[in-house]
Amino acid sequence: MRRLRIALAQINTTVGDFDGNVKKILGAVDAARTAGADIITLPELAVCGYPPEDLLFKPQFIQANLDSLQKIAQASKGITVITGFVDADGDIYNAAAVLHDGKIAGIYHKIYLPNYGVFDENRYFRAGNECPVYVIGGVNIGVTICEDIWYEAGPATVQAYAGAEVIVNISSSPYNTGKGAYRERMIATRASDTVAIFTYTNAVGGQDELVFDGHSFIMDEQGRLIARGKQFEEDLVIADLDVEPVFRARLHDPRRRKETLLAEQKEWRQSTVVVSEGTLTPRPSVAPQVPALLDLPAEVYKALVLGTGDYIRKNGFKKVVIGLSGGIDSAIVASIAVDALGEDNVIGVSMPSRFSSEHSKTDARQLAENMKIRLLTIPIETVYKAYLDTLAEPCAGTKSDITEENIQARIRGNLLMALSNKFGWLVLTTGNKSEMATGYTTLYGDMAGGFAVIKDVPKTLVYKIARHRNQLAGYPMIPEAIFTKPPSAELRPDQKDSDSLPPYEVLDPVLTAYVEDDKSVEQIIALGFDKTSVQKTAKLVDMSEYKRRQAPPGVKITARAFGRDRRLPITNRFKEW
Repeated sequence: MRRLRIALAQINTTVGDFDGNVKKILGAVDAARTAGADIITLPELAVCGYPPEDLLFKPQFIQANLDSLQKIAQASKGITVITGFVDADGDIYNAAAVLHDGKIAGIYHKIYLPNYGVFDENRYFRAGNECPVYVIGGVNIGVTICEDIWYEAGPATVQAYAGAEVIVNISSSPYNTGKGAYRERMIATRASDTVAIFTYTNAVGGQDELVFDGHSFIMDEQGRLIARGKQFEEDLVIADLDVEPVFRARLHDPRRRKETLLAEQKEWRQSTVVVSEGTLTPRPSVAPQVPALLDLPAEVYKALVLGTGDYIRKNGFKKVVIGLSGGIDSAIVASIAVDALGEDNVIGVSMPSRFSSEHSKTDARQLAENMKIRLLTIPIETVYKAYLDTLAEPCAGTKSDITEENIQARIRGNLLMALSNKFGWLVLTTGNKSEMATGYTTLYGDMAGGFAVIKDVPKTLVYKIARHRNQLAGYPMIPEAIFTKPPSAELRPDQKDSDSLPPYEVLDPVLTAYVEDDKSVEQIIALGFDKTSVQKTAKLVDMSEYKRRQAPPGVKITARAFGRDRRLPITNRFKEW
């Protein structure tokens, strides 16, 4: 019986923190060795952090990464370590190192370099052209990196038909809603098609706007789940892989003989590298972990907490400040911040104006009390009146309009930034994706800040994750009145969001179709949406690109976020409305 014990280490690295990353990697290696693992796998580019972007143009960055790899290699006594790093060999490669007994036993270069959505790897790396199979303790193992696994006839297939019984994939695959479950289905198909055991090791943590969800897992040769890592947490997944059934199953699969010939026709070179001689020592098996997957609101909320907390901590901040309006958006941002940093590190600021309703002020106070955060109250009436008096002469003879509304938002932004400067608190903005999409935000006002926590969360989803947070609390931590009152910016008498926008229940599906699915105005109308609402929404989206370019970064949770995903020219005359 051939059995391989493998450890999948989903760790939270930081780009450029070589000492910190090496420390995390060596800690995981020690834990895996203690657990009796034969192999430990770590995420894509774990040594330098992912994505390093234009740091890859700095030779000193590449060298620091290579020096760090040598330190990890020296710690590989008695275990095989497979980790991501940047290889330099005439050019640079997104690579996986196979380390064993203190040495670099092999290097695999990523073949498929993604260049869509948030990925830009063709800008930095040369693609590999070899598909080696590594023999470790008598087991044939193929090593692939992230995107390689997403192609049906990719490197993993070539390796499997060349004899690999286990395919190791190391990834730094960013999160978006539902992606984890999709990965499992896709890799289950790869495993059953190639009749090989597949292991998938993903990064975890926040890096600028990206969140990596962990959720590493193992599928057997029939596409059945063996083990699964936690979502949005560091974890070490340990499992015993029984390799014998792979050989038996392949004997009963005549397709392999023809497919092997097809695989040999690929331009990629095939080779076999012996990493360790002999066979692996039998031992009592371990029971693998298979935690249940989170549902949608819980999944999104965890992503927001992780992404927000990592952005703040990794950039050297300790405390944050949030404008609390008494509305649902600032309430959920405050909740995320408390869960990410702790209640002592979150400061709320109520900034009422002449148009602020009494219930909004009391809701903000109640929210702060429920969350046990400090609340500052800074009325803006005196400052607002000073602005109006100052502008009285140049604006004489004009009617009050959005100008006077936006002044209030900009006063609030100025006050929050003043507190940020004085005390070193990072300002968290509270605009959601529905508002960012339509420009229902004030440039240098409520958009002013260091991190936009929910900029990729549609308004209707904001309500869902807020309900989820209250369920976790076991009581209405976010007061019920915040859920039930009509959304309003409260910048003029009796103002409601619906005065300027279609109802969010209508708006959000239209935005999904127009922004994320790239459907035309005509196609969206054909789905049954009101023509006027669709045309108005499309116009607002197109006219607000200049605002979004100036927005702070925020957590990506949808399949197509503004910024890294959706890149449109500000200056263009292609209009559908």
